[in-house]
Amino acid sequence: MAPVAIPWTETEFEQLDLGDARLNKRARILMERFAADPTASVPKACQGWGETMAAYRFFDNNSVDWQAIMAPHWQQTAQRMAALPVVLCLQDTTELDFNGQRAFGLGPLSYEAQRGMYLHPTYAVTPAREPLGIIDAWMWAREKKDKTGARGGPKESLRWIEGYERIAEMAVQLPATRLVYVADREADLVPLMLRAQELGAPADWLVRAKHNRCLPDGDKLWEHTGTGAPIGELTFAMAARHGVKARTVRQQLWVRTVSLPAGKGKSVVATCVIAREIDAPDGVKPIEWRLLTNRKAATPEAVVELIDWYRARWEIEMLFDVLKNACRVEAMQLGSITQLERALALFMVVAWRIARLMRLGRTCPDLDAELFFDPDEIQAAYLLRKKTPPDKPRLNDVLRQVACIGGFLARKSDGEPGVKTIWLGLKDVHVAVETIRTLREIGALKSCV
Repeated sequence: MAPVAIPWTETEFEQLDLGDARLNKRARILMERFAADPTASVPKACQGWGETMAAYRFFDNNSVDWQAIMAPHWQQTAQRMAALPVVLCLQDTTELDFNGQRAFGLGPLSYEAQRGMYLHPTYAVTPAREPLGIIDAWMWAREKKDKTGARGGPKESLRWIEGYERIAEMAVQLPATRLVYVADREADLVPLMLRAQELGAPADWLVRAKHNRCLPDGDKLWEHTGTGAPIGELTFAMAARHGVKARTVRQQLWVRTVSLPAGKGKSVVATCVIAREIDAPDGVKPIEWRLLTNRKAATPEAVVELIDWYRARWEIEMLFDVLKNACRVEAMQLGSITQLERALALFMVVAWRIARLMRLGRTCPDLDAELFFDPDEIQAAYLLRKKTPPDKPRLNDVLRQVACIGGFLARKSDGEPGVKTIWLGLKDVHVAVETIRTLREIGALKSCV
């Protein structure tokens, strides 16, 4: 008899409580369907008309709170975080463009004529960039501007401060784990830094500087930090993306402790780091990062660690890429923003799982593949590749089979597969799994091994 694997949703959503066992079951089923074929529409992902209608009833159920859907994932993520000495808590905002759709409650985006909503998650990853999960999220739609050009609603910059407060609360609950709030230039806000200082900085913060502030002695922040001899250098490989060729980047490093004015006689003590590229190729803009943090960085090694942590911020961009291009959330045809929020709660977890599989395949390639795939999925991946699975397949072995199905060439120079070929491969693997299970049900296949 074929071994029966416990679906990953049973573990990740073990503590799910939507107030009704039927709703709990429906949420797990939807998660499995979306994870198996992330590119599919809701009708295509579901198995038949009845299941499709049940999915739409779930999204339309006003008793279902999107936060309750994500709550068990938040709890599982916290457990994964508790086992680690350092966790990076990445924050960023992305636009979800539903222009042309009739969903009720949407608002303008960057351009007033666009219609959509905003998503601002907090994404927990290790310093080695392994995704641990999503621990918080804001979802909202902007109000339209009035006749004077003013826009109502809560001040959007509050999300950065409230995001830090949430991480600070978790830091108290996870005393053995150092939490680091990491964000890009939009989070360069003195009220955020002041709030962290008032709380005693239970969680560290690290943001990319946007403003060249005046210091108490009249100097400018960036010039004050970047003068004198550098304290060291950093070299790293920058991957190719968006028409930019891969290259080796060499940066010189400067660091200063500064006091930033915070209004009404207040100030924030911070460390400013500047990493400036030297010897950039002709015609290429040198990479320069200016970072602010509450952490001390007295040595070149400490500065390099901070820069590595900031570079890990790219993982949340990858999460957004999976959410938009693999899960295709902007193509969802739902009737209101509340329905979209419920669907996004499910899809955020799906996007995390895809990104996590990709990273674990690189950082922990020898893990047992059956911890992440059931036996039918493993057999389907090898079957589509016309190969025989080993007795104990490794996670990396199975992921490479899946990625090859999705278009990964697996040449020596290609490195490890990315998220796109993995999600495309999962789609075909799902079809093969359904074929295997149907053949088994009708007696044409006795075993999956």
